[in-house]
Formats: sequence, C-alpha cells, structure tokens
Amino acid sequence: MRHFVIVGILVIVTAILTYVGLDSVGLLPVEASAQAVSIDWLWNWQVVAISFLFSLIVVPMAYSLVVFRRRKGDTTDAEHIEGNTTLEIAWTVVPLIIVVIFAYMGAYSLGEIKRVDPDAVVIKVKAQQFQWTFEYPEYGIISTELHLPVNQQVVLKMEAVDVIHSFWVPEFRIKQDVVPGRVTEYRVTPNLVGLYKVRCAELCGSGHAVMEGLVVVSEEVNYEKWLAEQQAIAAAAQTPEGQGKLLVVKNGCGGCHSITSTPLPSAPTWFGLFGSNVELADGSTVVADDAFLTESIVDPTAKEVKGFSPSTMPPYVLTEEEVANIIAYIKTLK
Repeated sequence: MRHFVIVGILVIVTAILTYVGLDSVGLLPVEASAQAVSIDWLWNWQVVAISFLFSLIVVPMAYSLVVFRRRKGDTTDAEHIEGNTTLEIAWTVVPLIIVVIFAYMGAYSLGEIKRVDPDAVVIKVKAQQFQWTFEYPEYGIISTELHLPVNQQVVLKMEAVDVIHSFWVPEFRIKQDVVPGRVTEYRVTPNLVGLYKVRCAELCGSGHAVMEGLVVVSEEVNYEKWLAEQQAIAAAAQTPEGQGKLLVVKNGCGGCHSITSTPLPSAPTWFGLFGSNVELADGSTVVADDAFLTESIVDPTAKEVKGFSPSTMPPYVLTEEEVANIIAYIKTLK
C-alpha cells in the first residue's frame, strides 16, 4: 500500500507541474473572438487530461525502474501475478466515461461556435490565387482588407475561384475551407479590438505563403466611419483609372501581379510596366504598350513572358471598356 500512496502523490504532483509548464508556454495566440472562448475552454480541459495521462504512465514506469529493479546478486524470481479483473474493468470503463464526457464537451463547444445571430453582418469573401477579396453587398464596397465591428457576429459567405483555400485567423481559432463551386459560411463574433491576419491554411500554389490579408477589428463608430469613407471613395472612383482599380481588386489580380516595387513570384509585376521593355520566353523583346497589354489580358497565352507561365492565369470575361480601364490603372503604377 505504501508504494501505491507514494506513486499516487507523485502522479498528482507531476500532472500539476506538467499542466503548469504547458500552460506557461503560451501555446495559443491571443483570444479574440467569442467562439474562441469555448474552444479554449475545451482545449484547456484536454491539456489537463493530457498532463494527467502522461503522469499516470511515466511516473509508475519510472518509479518501478528505480524501486523494483533487480538488485545485484538477486537471482530469485519475481512475484507471479495471474491478473486483476477489477483493475481491467476499471481501466476499460473509466476511459470510456472520460471519452463520452469529452464528446459532450466537444458537441457543446461546436454548438457555441455555430450559434446563429439573425442580425449578423453579411460579408462576401472571394479566395483566389493568391489574394483575399471582401465585398460588403449592403454598402457596395469591395476591399482587400477585412474590417469587422467588435462584439457583433459576422457571417462570411466564402467562394473560391480556382482551387481549395482555407480561411484562418489564428486569434479567432476557427478555420474553414473555401471550395470552388460552393458557398461555405464562417461565423465569428470578434471581441477584441486590434489588427490580425487572415492566412490561407490550404496549400494552394506557388504563392501560398504570401496569401495573407489584413483583418481590422474596431469599435462600432470606427467601423461605420470606415464604411462611409469607402463609400465615398467608391463614389469618387468614376474615372477610367478608378474603375480599373476596382476591377483589379474585384478579380483578385493583385494576388499574382505585384502593384508595388516588390515583385511576386507568380506573375510579372505591373509596377513600372507600361512603356517598359518586356523580355519574352522566345528571347525577343516587346514594348509594354496598349496593344501588348490588351493582348495579354484578352489572350494570356499569345506572348509568354520569360520566367512565367501564362497558363496559370484564370479566364476572365471582360468588355473592351473594362480592359481599357485596367490598362489605364496599370499606367498609374510607377
């Protein structure tokens, strides 16, 4: 009995130290949504169970190796044990009960995550290699940044243009695949003002690592102010350049084509492109004028730029005016 008491005490102490150690490491990022509360609650109980089971296995094994090891010169046989029916029943029934309890806790957590608020803000999300685009249909706004009001549920209706992507904001805890040909929903109630990043958690191509977007959670007054500013910008963007920029954002062109001095690996940069000399795959050079840009947009395979495959560009159906507007926008990138 003395050994059972000692092992029991050691198991409890080791379990507590293991849990404290794991908890102090900070395995999870900051908790920034109402849904994260129930997820972190479930995760915490799982860590408790992991710490206890780890101790329950390691401590008796280590204790036995030290206390019950064969002493030098001892040639006697160990005590013969036939079995213990009570113990076998216990270590079958008790884990089963624990599994059922955790199943209930998991179902409860999932119910909290899926809880529907009829007044949730609706935002459309488009995933495309290699960019996120967010549309606010009630306000006629399209943005590459996701702005959310704090303490209000938001439902994201997400679609993928090309391949499977996965919407993931670590601080919100929830992850949801975005599948071509389907609309998947993602419900979240941000509860902490701040700046976060949405990442693609599904390998989606050569630019997967850079498929990130800014998520801004702000107070209601600041959220409404941003909406008003974006509406004013959209109303003012009636020039060909402005319309071209909206088309570029809407179609996710910036996911492959850089519009800054930093190029992307997936497609030629648009920064300083107009009027420059472009080297083609066949070794020839062409000037990036209106004719070349029009041809490249309408038929990407007509001329292959050196180092890039035009087959990766998804098909677009654009009018002549829309193509001209996009070219007008490209001309401003310098």
